[in-house]
Amino acid sequence: MPTFHAVVWMDRREAHVLMFDREHVESESIKSRSHHKATGGHVGSHQLMHGRGPAAGGSHSPEGGHDSADENFYHEVAQALQGVREILVAGPAQAKDEFRAHCQRHDKDIASAIVDVVSADHPSDRQLVAMARQYFLKHDLNAGDPTQR
Repeated sequence: MPTFHAVVWMDRREAHVLMFDREHVESESIKSRSHHKATGGHVGSHQLMHGRGPAAGGSHSPEGGHDSADENFYHEVAQALQGVREILVAGPAQAKDEFRAHCQRHDKDIASAIVDVVSADHPSDRQLVAMARQYFLKHDLNAGDPTQR
């Protein structure tokens, strides 16, 4: 179903991809195949002050932060969004931001379609679509898109 809008709710275990137009909603659930779990820690140079970093071992990446991003999972989510013009990404924690960063590095078409990243705990798919429709109505009116009024 070719659509103009999509909303993705994600955490590190799964993503709910909902593409919709005025009358229809198409949903897809994508599960991460990674068994990595995020652990506590510090991000960036702050971690070095606490003896953390690449030399200290653990689950920290050399760039700082956690080495728990599942690039294959994020790529699969991006593939599900191919052809969508505007995407709202939602979720409770860092996965939504990691997904956006992944897209900026690897899936530039999807990155340019992401209009916003918002926090959302665990809404149902129906609540998520309602939230996204309201978001895009305001977004499209502010952008001056008369086709979406």
